[in-house]
Amino acid sequence: MTPASRPAPGSSDRGGATIAQIAGLAGVSTATVSKVVNGRADVAPDTRAAVEHIIHEYGYRRPRKGARPTLVELVLHEIKGAYGMEVIKGVERVAVEHELALVVSELQESRVPGRNWIEAVLARRPAGVVAVLDGPTPAQQGQLRSRGIPLALVDPAGEPGPELPSTSGDNWGGGLAATRHLLRLGHRRIAAITGPPSSLPSRARLDGYRTALDTAGVAIDPDLVRVGGFHLDDGLARGLDLLTLPDPPTAVFAFNDAQAIGVYQAAHRLGLRVPRDLSVVGFDDLPTATWAIPALTTVRQPLRDMAATATRVVIDLARGATAAGHRSMFATELVVRASTAPPGADER
Repeated sequence: MTPASRPAPGSSDRGGATIAQIAGLAGVSTATVSKVVNGRADVAPDTRAAVEHIIHEYGYRRPRKGARPTLVELVLHEIKGAYGMEVIKGVERVAVEHELALVVSELQESRVPGRNWIEAVLARRPAGVVAVLDGPTPAQQGQLRSRGIPLALVDPAGEPGPELPSTSGDNWGGGLAATRHLLRLGHRRIAAITGPPSSLPSRARLDGYRTALDTAGVAIDPDLVRVGGFHLDDGLARGLDLLTLPDPPTAVFAFNDAQAIGVYQAAHRLGLRVPRDLSVVGFDDLPTATWAIPALTTVRQPLRDMAATATRVVIDLARGATAAGHRSMFATELVVRASTAPPGADER
């Protein structure tokens, strides 16, 4: 009997096709299907593609017997730095509540997980996957979905699909608050160092910055907006560019705390003092903001709570809840410290 002539799962099989049914439809052994389902690498690419096509079309019904998931998977572009540690602590908090172990995958600054990652995740069979900034590809999302492994995004860099749960901070409101704070202090030459143009949080912060200037009647100077990449080196390089302009800014809004520290370094190299000669505002309120000298005025977004909420969502989905497409936006808060002052103010 050819694969096409084998009986397909009926409409009553709402849980998807069994391994045996998938094997029949694909014309392969149940052992081969099991390898694909479990993320094993020792399957020919054409065979894997055929099995994945069947799973995508009919779904996959997990065997009723089997061990309860013991893991939750967290995917980060990089672990180094306080940002990643805040997210890890948030996910771990909820994982411990549910007696789940935490597995952390680092993409080493890559924006998209590779094939080795998805195969490893399918083999581990976690209760769910929490991805930060950028998630799995659409094909990888389909593989997770077909195995009943829910996915949620934290602080997504792009627009999540309508079916994908996500948590984020109020980036527009944070950009607005940061810029209005500087305007109230009397600054009018306010620079901005953004993140990558493709970053949704960066675009929202930039819109907040522009809205604050516009509503205050301050013209937006394109020379004062520099594109960065959310790293300290970006703040240093763009800060040097801005502070050596013929008419330099009196304040800089850096779109994350790492960039803000880079601006501090740029000011120091040029013999300028914060905040006497230059006011600086960051974004995130990571622990480094309080360690900086002077302590950094910044916009706080609750990364731990954002990560914890995304983890609860995937665990609820794994237990049968219907939260697909759930979006949570957390309020941001301006935290005023010692890095901002009126322009030309004497430091005391």
